Amino acid sequence: MNRMHELYTKEVAPALFKSFGLKNVMQVPRIEKVVINIGLGEAMDNPKALDAATGDLMIITGQKPVQTKARKAIANFKLREGRLIGAKVTLRGDRMWAFLDRLLNIALPRVRDFRGVSANSFDGRGNYTLGLKDQLVFPEIEYDKIDKLRGMEITIVTSAKEDDQARALLQLLGMPFSSKKDA
Repeated sequence: MNRMHELYTKEVAPALFKSFGLKNVMQVPRIEKVVINIGLGEAMDNPKALDAATGDLMIITGQKPVQTKARKAIANFKLREGRLIGAKVTLRGDRMWAFLDRLLNIALPRVRDFRGVSANSFDGRGNYTLGLKDQLVFPEIEYDKIDKLRGMEITIVTSAKEDDQARALLQLLGMPFSSKKDA
């Protein structure tokens, strides 16, 4: 069992059960999946960019990414429907816990001028989305082997019904929320 998963089962879940006064252990908020997404506008001009982003995602997550296609045509961006414009990975189970462990304990502290992540990035249904400006915060990525810095979006999907429960869950797991209200 991963140490982050162990922390959840032994400390976080009982604390949430007690603090929210839940009646059933199945009501305790848990993390269901983590989705990592890289959107590539440049993939239309440079098809190799998609391969590079896919390779980076594979190194970071240990899982083969799915290439995403445009759902609609947008003339202003010269984008046609069905064109490949990104890559995403959905992590569940052990890989999810291992990724969260690396994200919270290794990657986020390596971000430059890091003062914590925004506590306002919840969607109203208990899911949290975090954006990273580059892939170099993950130690698996070698600086010399990348062609371009690419940002990514990490969405943590929880079973919490409200943002307060999800915020408490992530806080107990060690998510470094900033103290500012409008961060």
